[in-house]
Amino acid sequence: QVQLVESGGGLVLPGGSLRPSCAASGSAFSSLSMAWHRQAPGTERELVARIRASDGSTNYADAVKGRFTISRDNAKNMLYLQMNSLKAEDTAVYYCNVPSTGHWGKGIQVTVST
Repeated sequence: QVQLVESGGGLVLPGGSLRPSCAASGSAFSSLSMAWHRQAPGTERELVARIRASDGSTNYADAVKGRFTISRDNAKNMLYLQMNSLKAEDTAVYYCNVPSTGHWGKGIQVTVST
């Protein structure tokens, strides 16, 4: 059983940065590929970024490439999403996810606005 708890959301000005975190329980974290998703009001949840357990390789949604960076610290069971050059369209609830098991965190709100 994996429990995921996100933190680090909030309100930020356009062009600003945030670094949400996801704390994962359990001893299997280092063997799990992890992902961040987001869901804006009135839209479906979408994949933002993914990082593989096997080699640490990453992939990103086109909308965030070059601005967001996903990373992990296996020693601390932590997943991160560095978000730079934020835009109003990045406003959404962001979720931490384990793709292979279907576990989800409860999500955190990120709002980009003046």
